[in-house]
Amino acid sequence: MDCGKAQDGKAQDGGRILPMTRQSSIDIRPLSTLEQFERCVVLQLEVWGYSDGDLIPRRVFLVAQKIGGQVLGAFDGETVVGFAMSLPGYRDGRSYLHSHMLAVLPQYRNHGLGRSLKLAQRNDAIARGFDLMEWTFDPLEIKNAHLNIARLGAIVRRYQPDFYGPSSSPLQGGLPTDRLYAEWWLNSPRVRSVLAGEQPQLNITERVTVPHAIYQWKQDPGQRSLAHELQARNREALQSAFHRGLAVVGYERDPDGNGTFLLGPWNEESAR
Repeated sequence: MDCGKAQDGKAQDGGRILPMTRQSSIDIRPLSTLEQFERCVVLQLEVWGYSDGDLIPRRVFLVAQKIGGQVLGAFDGETVVGFAMSLPGYRDGRSYLHSHMLAVLPQYRNHGLGRSLKLAQRNDAIARGFDLMEWTFDPLEIKNAHLNIARLGAIVRRYQPDFYGPSSSPLQGGLPTDRLYAEWWLNSPRVRSVLAGEQPQLNITERVTVPHAIYQWKQDPGQRSLAHELQARNREALQSAFHRGLAVVGYERDPDGNGTFLLGPWNEESAR
């Protein structure tokens, strides 16, 4: 669910202060009170339009904060306008943080706030000894994919069809909740170079494209079959590539807003 509304843009590498307008700035800091956690519940409604059954309640934010996860808020003055929530995870003998949810109010998007929240998560994770963060994201969301891969340096090697089951969010357009797993190796040479604005060397062998028209297709009942067909076609292509040992190592957007996953071999040991 992470990065459902995080948008691309420029931000300071520290993820601490982000200029939004000439009159205001955003401060990112941990959330700790029940009132602040309740604000995260409200933001879910405003960002995704969920029904009550899909909302993460405030007690889960409290638990995440208590058990070693992260709950970071983006403040405009004293108002929380975005948040990121992570839970501790363990897989294959390794502890990591799973960034489950990131939300930014519509009027605060396209200023790099999503990236700033991710960088703040990274700083906190590294300070606590983590070298890996993961999250899931919709393969059809072009801006999010570009942020995760091209702007943050995450790679992708796993695809989960219909991860959450049916969603009440109108943004899903009635499609299965397919998700990709982003792996963010926090201190890897790849991530450090991407965050420094450098373009990593890529050996691209396959491409999978998402047309910008997908947003119209999902919201128009008369064209929704096109969205279903694209999702199924890209699902098969990405799963096949992952099965053959390839990974998403890059992402491109063209002037028309179309997005393309760039796949190639992945040397895990040298990349960490």
